[in-house]
Amino acid sequence: MSPRRLPSLSALRAFEAAARHESAKQAASELSVTATAISHHIRGLEESLGVALFVRKPRQLLLTPQGRELFLSLEAAFDSIGDAVDRVKAAPTRLAATLSTTPAVAVRWLLSWVCMLRDAHPEIDLRIHASHEPVALDGVTADLAIRYGDGHWPGLVAEKLFDNTFIPACSPYLKLDHVADLTDHPLIHFRPQGALAAPMDWAGWQKRAQVAGLDVSAGLVFSDETHAISAAIGGQGVALMSRTLIADELEEGRLVQPFGPELEGKPFYLVYPENRRDDPVIRAIRDWVMEVPGGLCNGLERGADASEWFDSKSVSPGLDSP
Repeated sequence: MSPRRLPSLSALRAFEAAARHESAKQAASELSVTATAISHHIRGLEESLGVALFVRKPRQLLLTPQGRELFLSLEAAFDSIGDAVDRVKAAPTRLAATLSTTPAVAVRWLLSWVCMLRDAHPEIDLRIHASHEPVALDGVTADLAIRYGDGHWPGLVAEKLFDNTFIPACSPYLKLDHVADLTDHPLIHFRPQGALAAPMDWAGWQKRAQVAGLDVSAGLVFSDETHAISAAIGGQGVALMSRTLIADELEEGRLVQPFGPELEGKPFYLVYPENRRDDPVIRAIRDWVMEVPGGLCNGLERGADASEWFDSKSVSPGLDSP
C-alpha cells in the first residue's frame, strides 16, 4: 500500500475549525492557539493545494467552492474519528484468563458455578480449556489448571481441591447387589485419547476385588468420561467413576454404588505459576475455585444469589480483595 500524501494534520484541523466557525479567532479559541497560527496554517494549506479555500472579508471567512468541498469531507472525517475515540474511551476494560482441566471436571464439577465468578467479577472473561493432557501455564495456552497428581509441579503453586475416590457405579435398574453379579453385566471403561492411561481402571480394581471370572478387558470403551457416566446412567453397564464427579447422580438416585472396593486415586489440585500468585485475575479465579467443593456444593442450592455466597464466605467481590 502506497503512503498517503496528505497535508499537515494541524493545518487540516485549523482549516476545518475556521470553516465551521467562519472565523479564525473562534477557531483559535477552540484549538487553544493564536489567530495568527490559524491564519498561518490556512495559508500554508492553500499554497500546498494551489487553490484558495476562503474569500476573506472583514471579521468573516467565506468558503470558496473548493474550500467547501474540502470542509465537508474533513467535517465527516473528524466526526468519525471523534466517534471512534469516544467508543474506545467508553469501552470497559476486559480481563481474561484460561483455566485448563479435564472435560469431566469442567462439565460436571466446575461449570455449574461459573455464574458465581461472573456475578462477583463481571469484568473477567473465563475461558475453559478442556484436555486430558497437562498444558503449559504460560499465559498463552492457559493461566491456571485443575490437575490430578501428587501436588508437586516445579514452579507452580498447587492447592488441593478434593480427593479422588473411585467407586463402581451403575443404574439402580440393574439391581446389582453382590460383587459376584458383576460378571453378568458389561463393564464401562474410560480411556482418554492421547493419554497413557485412565486415572483408575477396572484392571486396578480387579486386583483388589478378585472377582472370579471377570474379564476386565471386555465392555464398552469411551474416550470421554462424561459419555461413560451417561452410559452408566442409561443402564448400559457398570462404570468405575470418581465419586466427586457423580455426586449429583448418587444423591438423586440415578446412580448407585452397589458394592466395593473403593480405590483412592490421585487428588485434584488447582495449580498456577508461583510468579503470578499476586496477579489479581489469578487471585480472583483462585478464590472462586477454592470455594466450590466445600462452599458452594454443600452450602447453597443451585441458582442461589451470588451475593449470599460471597457474604457467607466473607469474600469481597472486588479484585482488590486479599
